[in-house]
Amino acid sequence: MFKNPLTPWADPSSMVKIKRPDEIERMKAAGRVVETALIAMRDSIVPGITTTNDLEQVAVRALTSHGAGSPFLGYQPPKHPPYPAWTCISVNEEVVHGVPGRRVLREGDIVGCDVGASLNGYFADGAWTFPVGRVSPQAEKLLRVAEEALYLGISFAKAGNWTGDIGHAIEKFVRKNGFSVVKEMVGHGIGTSLHEEPQIPNFGRSGAGVQLKEGMTFCVEPMVNAGRRDIRALSDEWTIVTGDRSLSAHFEHTVAITKNGARILTQGE
Repeated sequence: MFKNPLTPWADPSSMVKIKRPDEIERMKAAGRVVETALIAMRDSIVPGITTTNDLEQVAVRALTSHGAGSPFLGYQPPKHPPYPAWTCISVNEEVVHGVPGRRVLREGDIVGCDVGASLNGYFADGAWTFPVGRVSPQAEKLLRVAEEALYLGISFAKAGNWTGDIGHAIEKFVRKNGFSVVKEMVGHGIGTSLHEEPQIPNFGRSGAGVQLKEGMTFCVEPMVNAGRRDIRALSDEWTIVTGDRSLSAHFEHTVAITKNGARILTQGE
């Protein structure tokens, strides 16, 4: 979601909620539901037939069959209408927060599916961008680079490192491959709320930001544009698109900092 500015006197590190091992296990349970929904959405895509609302309904069935709800539905940050769907589904030039509807997915499209799950008072959030049939070489490279950027960022999610280490690694890798990262929206802490501290930008300076500690839980989520990093919102006040209408890819995992490094909570073990 959008980066939420802090008051000038606020220290974000003082507001980070450290999770106990049992809380992380509860988040892992929610993360399994997120993964199940994303796999079901991927497997249901048929070029020329599947609509973004079809993907929404697949996710709804996956979530409800596991007793989970969606933290996205009705979510309302300041100066926004309530979000009207269970998932965010963003196609081609749509970066994030695409509202599911009647749009048919065509051969060569790429579609970003963003799913959150609330289960027994704990949250997990994940996203993946899928190819629709055969896609262009540029789209293939964009998907590969964005996915690799996600795991590269996660590799820096270790106790003693800093949020800036994650963002610096992501941006450097993305730029090296000729793409750009969105800077207006960032990853976020998560746990008993969908959005907590710390923020996890996809850019930054090594050794800057909030120092990572065992028990922190947050989402790493590179948003990578094929062209310029500029973005704008559509008239629905939710869907964010690239300013130059180039393709964009979004990948996200919820992670927990453990003594052995980052544990991915939205991926099978």
